[in-house]
Amino acid sequence: MKTIDYIVVGCGLAGIAFCEKLRANQKSFIVFDNASQLSSRVAAGLYNPVILKRFTKVWDAKSQLEIAIPFYTELEKLLKIKLNYRLPIYRKFTSIEEQNNWFLASEKPVLRDFLSTELIKNSNAFITADFGFGKVLHSGRINTSRLVNAYNSYLDSEGQLKKDSFKYDLLNIESGIIQYKNIIAKHVVFAEGYGLSRNPFFNYLPLNGTKGEMLTIKAPKLRINFILKSSVFIVPLGNDLYWVGSTYEWEDKTHQITEKAKEELVLKLKTIISCKFQVVEQVAGIRPTTKDRRPLIGTHPRYNNIHVLNGLGTRGVMLSPYVADQLFNHINKLNRLDSEIDIKRYQQD
Repeated sequence: MKTIDYIVVGCGLAGIAFCEKLRANQKSFIVFDNASQLSSRVAAGLYNPVILKRFTKVWDAKSQLEIAIPFYTELEKLLKIKLNYRLPIYRKFTSIEEQNNWFLASEKPVLRDFLSTELIKNSNAFITADFGFGKVLHSGRINTSRLVNAYNSYLDSEGQLKKDSFKYDLLNIESGIIQYKNIIAKHVVFAEGYGLSRNPFFNYLPLNGTKGEMLTIKAPKLRINFILKSSVFIVPLGNDLYWVGSTYEWEDKTHQITEKAKEELVLKLKTIISCKFQVVEQVAGIRPTTKDRRPLIGTHPRYNNIHVLNGLGTRGVMLSPYVADQLFNHINKLNRLDSEIDIKRYQQD
C-alpha cells in the first residue's frame, strides 16, 4: 500500500492549480486523469477582467489577477516553456451609443484600472470597425493546451500521474480513512470539469455544462497583435493562425464537432474581417458552467475528507489559482471559504 496526503482527480486548469498548492506546501499526491475532459485544452485561455457585453467588472477580478499572473510565471519556470502572452483586448464598437457607454463605464472606480479612456481608431484595412475600439488593460492569454500537456508530462516523469479513469465504486472511506486500490490518502479532491456530472458524491450540484466549438483559422493578411472582440473573439496565435470562438450549446453534451457551429462562426467572422482565411481546425469542449456563474468549491456535507474544485466556466485561467488557494486553506488551515463559491449554498437537507 502507498500512503499519500492527496488524491487529485482531474488535471485541467483546476487540478493543476491545486497540485501546485500541494507542491508548494510539501504535500504528497497522485493525480488521476483520463484526458476525457477537453475544455482546458481547447480554450483560448483568455484572462480578461471585464464582461465585454455589458462593460462591467468580472467578479473579484483584481484579486484573481494578483494571484494568477505570478502563478503562471512560476509555471513557466517549472516547465521551462512560454505560457503567458500579454495582449490587450480591443472591443469593437457598433455605435456611438456603445462608445458613450464604454467611457461612462471607464469612469467607475471598479473599472478604472481595466478600461482605457482612449478611443482606438481602426487602421486595419481588413477589419470592419467604423466606430473604432475600446481597449481592455491587464488582459492576455495563457496557452492552456501547452500548459496541460506539459504539466501532465511533468507529473508523469515524477511518477505522480495515473492515466486512468477514477472508479468511484472502488473508493473506500470507512472510519474516515480513504483507500483507493493500493493507495491510502488523507483527502480526495475532485477537479473533473464537466465529468463531475457523473460523480456520485457531488452530482447533486447544479453543474450545467455548456458546449463550445472553436475554430483555428489561417489568415496571412489579417496581421493583428491584439485580441479582437466583436460577435466572436479573434485571438492571435502566431504564424498567421487565429483562434476564433466560441459557440454556446446547452443541450448537446458531446465533444463532436458540428457543421452548424462551423457555419455560425464563419458567418460571424465574415462580418468582422474581409480578408481571405482558411479553417485549419475545429474543436469542441464542455465548459463546467453553473447556474449562478460562481465556482463550486468545498467539502462534502457528510465526508470531511472528500472535496470538490469545479464550476470555473469560461474563466478558468483567472479563477483556478484563486479557488485552489481557497480550497487548500480551507482544508489545511480551516479557513472559511468565500460564501459566493462555497458549495454549502446548494447543501441538501
